[in-house]
Amino acid sequence: MLNSVNIMGRLIRDPELRQTQSGIAVASFSLAVERDFKPQDGEREVDFFDFIAWRSTAEFVKKYLSKGRMAVVDGKLQSRKWQDKNGNNRVSVEVVADSVYFGDSKKDGDGSGAPQAQSPGQYSSGTNNSAFGAESEFTDLDMDDSELPL
Repeated sequence: MLNSVNIMGRLIRDPELRQTQSGIAVASFSLAVERDFKPQDGEREVDFFDFIAWRSTAEFVKKYLSKGRMAVVDGKLQSRKWQDKNGNNRVSVEVVADSVYFGDSKKDGDGSGAPQAQSPGQYSSGTNNSAFGAESEFTDLDMDDSELPL
């Protein structure tokens, strides 16, 4: 079976970063996503989706994304059962984020000054390969494009 989602939307609030008892970072955030079509009244409807990110992806989300920024998330849909404080059974559906990307440029975002970079493990074709303060594993090659394999 296949469980894969790809969602692009704007953060409706700043992400929350917590740690598990064993010190693993976990972030939660929500996106507002406009539907592709307009009803007859002309107003686009918006859906709201909850996300959870773990480890370095959680740290990336907290560090570089904020309310109003556009984000693209690849992940898996997950439901979980729980009881509220009144003992009522509840079900929550959320997306577990595998990868998170910027969906806007720094100038299109909220002006927070977040750098333009991809999440750890994602290749950025830009010239700034050290956005996370560490040397990148990618280097520029001094070669003509005609030397590249077809």
